[in-house]
Amino acid sequence: MTQTPLQPIGQDDLIACPSCDALYHVRVPQVGERATCARCETVLIAPKSNAMLRIVALSITNLILVVSALFLPFLSISRAGFYNATSIMDAILAFAQGPMFLLSIAVGALIVVVPMARMLLTLYVVAPLEFGAAPLPRAAQAFRLFESLKPWSMAEIFVLGCGIALVKVADLATVDFGAAFWMMGVLVVVVLLQDNLMDRWSIWRALEKRA
Repeated sequence: MTQTPLQPIGQDDLIACPSCDALYHVRVPQVGERATCARCETVLIAPKSNAMLRIVALSITNLILVVSALFLPFLSISRAGFYNATSIMDAILAFAQGPMFLLSIAVGALIVVVPMARMLLTLYVVAPLEFGAAPLPRAAQAFRLFESLKPWSMAEIFVLGCGIALVKVADLATVDFGAAFWMMGVLVVVVLLQDNLMDRWSIWRALEKRA
């Protein structure tokens, strides 16, 4: 029996859909266009003009917003002559004493530590690529960590949850939103803009070419 060896397919020419694992030959679309999965319509490649520069700028903006919002007043409540104001740091430390200290650690990690870690990882990976330098050591691992932390970054969920809860409290007391609340609101918008600009395929390709 004659045996015909199979020729390996270059992995650089293939892209797998992250949602349904369908394989495609890479055809890079023009800037502003998108390549989507024919099976589930997941966006696979979506290059955008000056995307990396804008991602770096938005990451720095996010860091400034988070650090500034930690200690500024987040909201205040007044009723019948009683007044109380709190910051995000106050909310995190509210359960630091006693048996619920683990809740305090979880809240701090999910709404501050993880979002800031993702922003720093973004800068670590993308900034050298944007400015023409070689990727920093372990940049690929840093980008994988950035992706894996996404489900645990809940600053946006925290802001939306507080907003919904305070709408109900507004009937019982006077609620005023502090500067930190609006900063976190801007953070939600900036995170959405950054995620929309993030073309993961282009970043992986740049990391491979410059490694």
